[in-house]
Amino acid sequence: MVTVEYTLDMTQVTRKDDREGLESLIRRFNRKVQQSGKLSNAKRKQYFEKPLSKQQLREAALTKKARKDEKMRKIYLGR
Repeated sequence: MVTVEYTLDMTQVTRKDDREGLESLIRRFNRKVQQSGKLSNAKRKQYFEKPLSKQQLREAALTKKARKDEKMRKIYLGR
């Protein structure tokens, strides 16, 4: 018999003080979740994507950089 143990990597948030409002507690929780990157990681893994080769990754990065450079050039020129 094989037993499998699952552990959840949860974000730690301290408890609410008597003086702390509910809005600030929710804001603090949301900030912790955003900083941990777990939500963005889960959204990224929601759908399967075929792995790209190194050449495809390099080409995609160059295209993205070219677009960003063009956008920054237009902003600089005021267009």
